[in-house]
Amino acid sequence: MNTIFAIKTGMSAKFTAAGEQAGSTILSIIPMKVLDLRTIDKHGYSAVRLLISKPKSQITKEIRTNEIMEPGTEIKPEDVLAVGDKVSVSGITKGKGFTGAVKRWGFAGGPRTHGQSDREKAPGSSGATTTPGRVYKGKRRAGHMGAEKVTVTNLEVLELDPEKRQVVIKGSVPGANRYTLLTIKKLS
Repeated sequence: MNTIFAIKTGMSAKFTAAGEQAGSTILSIIPMKVLDLRTIDKHGYSAVRLLISKPKSQITKEIRTNEIMEPGTEIKPEDVLAVGDKVSVSGITKGKGFTGAVKRWGFAGGPRTHGQSDREKAPGSSGATTTPGRVYKGKRRAGHMGAEKVTVTNLEVLELDPEKRQVVIKGSVPGANRYTLLTIKKLS
């Protein structure tokens, strides 16, 4: 088993083993139990189905693995992670709503001087001339920003507290505090 699920608790500054200060994220590991197994003979693939007990609900998730586990077995954080492990963390980013091209794509905008006070957030020209006489599909324009799945890789586990069910990871991870369900996958 190389995957666990957690909820982001907050961020803090911690010291690494080398003694340097690093920004870190504190994650609260969610209790997980094995619900049942998926087998190649019956389902066409191997996986473990887990029952995840979030604070206000229960959900099921599948993890692809060849391990055979007894239904009802609780997955403990110390069985999956250890201090110094490299992990990847996946989750849904915070939604920002409808935003302009300057905020969404990092366009420069217009000049701040010469009387152009209303052009600071303007994206500028984005289409061709008379031919084709339109803006091509897929151009970077204003629109909905955020609320998409993001994976951050090669993060280091700085601390692991099995009693509190907390893990501290070096760096930042996507999502909102106490809301976003995160998937932590140990890298081999």
